[in-house]
Amino acid sequence: MKYYFRRMKSKGKCPPRVPLKHILWSGLGSFLGIFSIGLLGSIYQFSTTECLFLIGSFGATAVLVYGAPLAQLSQPRNLIGGHVISALIGVTVFILLGDSQILASAVSVSASIMIMHLTRTLHPPGGATALIAVIGGDKIHALGYTYVFMPVLAGALIMLIVALKINNLSTNSNRHYPVYWY
Repeated sequence: MKYYFRRMKSKGKCPPRVPLKHILWSGLGSFLGIFSIGLLGSIYQFSTTECLFLIGSFGATAVLVYGAPLAQLSQPRNLIGGHVISALIGVTVFILLGDSQILASAVSVSASIMIMHLTRTLHPPGGATALIAVIGGDKIHALGYTYVFMPVLAGALIMLIVALKINNLSTNSNRHYPVYWY
């Protein structure tokens, strides 16, 4: 046990806080990205009480593409590929194993991680996208494979467009996005 706990010993110091400008750009980007997805959802759903387009994994995507735009996991290939692959896996697993929510949840997330690794599209929010396809409830389940395109692909594309605009408005080259496309 001691050996195991020694491996957890801190090896460094916490990095300093990012500059206020970076924080403000991140806030603006995340606001515009999520707001735009919500707006699109309200147009297509004709409902103001709930928005199926605002899936939880887009919150985590906002942290990556607006808060850490240079990170490998934030790049367009990862953003789009990770969400789409995970949505496909999540819907498929729900169709095959939906009667066992616990098993379907575990299979959808783990299969998504493995396939994202294989395709070099690892995007952590993709795991949540797969999980939402399984546990999202009747309205999400009723979408079937439409879930892959609306809200997942449409939302990921909106996040990408906003990230391209907001991150490249900054004069700081450490915010310019993307590092690579493919």
